Amino acid sequence: MLSRIGFVGAGRVAQTLAAAFVQANCQVVAVSTRSASNLAEFRTRCPDAIVVDSAQEVADQASIVFLTVSDDAIGPVCASVRWRSDVAVVHCSGATEVAALDAARAAGAQVGGFHPMQMFANPDVALAGLPGCTVGIEAEGDLLRNLQSLAQSIKCVPFSLPADVRPLYHASAYYVGPFLITLLKEGANLWSRFGATERQALDAMTPLLQGTVAAVLDGGLAKGMGGCVARGDIGTIEKHLRALEDFDSAAANLYRELATRNIPLAIERGTLAPPRADDIAALLQNSN
Repeated sequence: MLSRIGFVGAGRVAQTLAAAFVQANCQVVAVSTRSASNLAEFRTRCPDAIVVDSAQEVADQASIVFLTVSDDAIGPVCASVRWRSDVAVVHCSGATEVAALDAARAAGAQVGGFHPMQMFANPDVALAGLPGCTVGIEAEGDLLRNLQSLAQSIKCVPFSLPADVRPLYHASAYYVGPFLITLLKEGANLWSRFGATERQALDAMTPLLQGTVAAVLDGGLAKGMGGCVARGDIGTIEKHLRALEDFDSAAANLYRELATRNIPLAIERGTLAPPRADDIAALLQNSN
């Protein structure tokens, strides 16, 4: 396994991964960043790494360099470094293709992508959530095997990504990450209508969220789904739509879109007959 790890960029992803690597007894040797505040946070989690002034100095000291910079900066930062053939260069972007590292590849370096499917809003929370987390890895040969071992060392599950799928792969994560938070916010907004705080709404909805995940893990997506669409309960759907239209027409439109996408799952579940599904689809379309 590549043993001398360096980071260019010391933001939340770097802070989380560096802490995880240290816990796994991996050697994090160097870090560079333009942000003093990020550096301070990084050093609390990885105190033994040497702080250097440039990406070049990280590359000179490490055998694997993680470019944990913004997506737009990956290519320019990579191109600014004189790479060696005995170093690996890896970015942690979900959507950016590995081709962004072509300057390193042209110099003989190994290149790859290493993207944990995790939220990194708080590095301490992200670190606690890493075990069992899937890491999307794109690389070849020895680097692929080394990155897979590195993922396993921090108790993650490596998943080998083919080339040219990263934007689609990354978009998938938004449905259970940022978009899920948006849906929780939509639910909390409805609770605010009858005087509840956001905290009260989250306390009420979180057990339901956990139960939903448990049901899906137990039976799969279709079998794990309940609710009025799955039951074919048109009367309840009509009540929901009337209430939502009174509250916010945009919220009603979002409900229509999501309920429409419930229909195929309900049919697959076996609790919604196709004729009833057609009636629900017509209601959702015609009430718009």
